[in-house]
Amino acid sequence: RNSHEGATARYDQAIELCRRAGFKKITLRGDTAFSQSEHLDRWDNAGVRFVLGYSASQNLVKMADELAPGCWKRLKRPARRSVKTSPRTRPDNVKAQAVFDRKFKNIRLNHEDVASFSYSPSRAKKEHRIVVVRKNLSIERGEDALFDEIRYFFYITNDKAAAESHIVYEANRRCNQEKLIGQLKGGVHALAAPVDNLVSNWAYSVMASLAWTLKAWFALMLPEKGRWAQKHAAEKVKVLRMNFQTFIRAFIFLPVQIVHQGRKTIYRILGWNRWLHVFFRAWDQIRIPLQC
Repeated sequence: RNSHEGATARYDQAIELCRRAGFKKITLRGDTAFSQSEHLDRWDNAGVRFVLGYSASQNLVKMADELAPGCWKRLKRPARRSVKTSPRTRPDNVKAQAVFDRKFKNIRLNHEDVASFSYSPSRAKKEHRIVVVRKNLSIERGEDALFDEIRYFFYITNDKAAAESHIVYEANRRCNQEKLIGQLKGGVHALAAPVDNLVSNWAYSVMASLAWTLKAWFALMLPEKGRWAQKHAAEKVKVLRMNFQTFIRAFIFLPVQIVHQGRKTIYRILGWNRWLHVFFRAWDQIRIPLQC
């Protein structure tokens, strides 16, 4: 209950900050732990769009089972990335072959279908839209197909115009903040805990996580005005989403020659990469005196 109240408070704070910043379109996304039905009507009345995961309760599963066959559409997920050159030959899936040879239990996805229907949660007065994904799974053990299984995944939204597939893609898409734990663990190694006691490890974690914070500040500091505003905005998003190791190679590990000549110091960058123009744009922004 406390976690739900904290999530609601963070949602409301985020909405207020977006209002103050002048954003006209606000979308809330979250998993099933954040779909609090008592606040859906309030967010809808405030003009806030939400796409939230919803628990697969028995009544929702029953409603999904009773949908007519014509209500379902085949869900085709887009490719994770586009191949800019020629596609490479995929290596042999050793793990899948070991599961097959040793006759371990294996769950294989056959296909996915999507549909939608109106639903009024118990703590809400308005009817909202439920988008349901039906996964057709095959339970196998070696060469034997044991049985098929149907699993449902539900999403609740107040967007009644977008296609069901678009709602599913948006709900499954990761935001920038969701990379935080992975980057703190494998990027800046803030969760390595190399010291001998709890307080020291806490201090180490805080100091190491500052590197990720500085990287985010670096990205947010990039200007996006002028003639090339659209291009600069896209580069800003790429730097903000960039992994920490990629950021280090692009902006930190730059070969530079330092020359002391007369009364000035000259920094000559000896190497080139595709992010140098972004680096110089950030440098021009950093040189501007801070105004408190």
